[in-house]
Amino acid sequence: MISTVSPNHDQRENGVPLDMLVLHYTGMRSAEEAIERLTDPDSKVSAHYLIEQDGTLHQMVAEGRRAWHAGVAWWRGETNINARSIGIELVNPGHEFGYQPFPETQMEVLEELITDILSRHDIAARNIVGHSDVAPDRKTDPGELFDWQRLATKGIGLWATESDFLDMSPEMVSVNLANYGYTTESLSLAVKAFQRHFRPARVNGRIDAETARLLTGLIDNCE
Repeated sequence: MISTVSPNHDQRENGVPLDMLVLHYTGMRSAEEAIERLTDPDSKVSAHYLIEQDGTLHQMVAEGRRAWHAGVAWWRGETNINARSIGIELVNPGHEFGYQPFPETQMEVLEELITDILSRHDIAARNIVGHSDVAPDRKTDPGELFDWQRLATKGIGLWATESDFLDMSPEMVSVNLANYGYTTESLSLAVKAFQRHFRPARVNGRIDAETARLLTGLIDNCE
């Protein structure tokens, strides 16, 4: 692991548990551009870790400090996401510059890093999320090509399997999304964020039978 120090951090708030992990993609043309931005004091952004596509791991902010990675965000009724989370950036050009699958080596290093983090911090599986989960009105990362199912098979986070029960009503879908953690201020954006994470083959923000069954199955799995 390389120490690539970012100046963009501050003290964590007393009494706020470190109980979340937020995954991002860098959304820039190269690793060099991303590192430059994350270490630029004028950018006011940072992350605790960055993983390049070849697996090179950088620590940018100590876990005991608050990195500035989530911005305006919401999860399970909490809005101080930076204060309670560790942020990991994955080098990927993102939707703007040629979104692509995450390489095997990058994913292997990510799995090792998260496993290490979970050995030291009590982070519930449902609190391992993407930036798009906590900011569905602003963000799409790490996106539909990120393999959340793979992580779940390694005991990292959750994955959804379809329930036999079907209720496609907007009221039930909204309740289930909120119960899992999403803000439902915009139901279509919340549905889209859920699909991006748990039904990446079709991300359209529309309530369909598969989406409703997967959401119910997810709720059943985390109760």
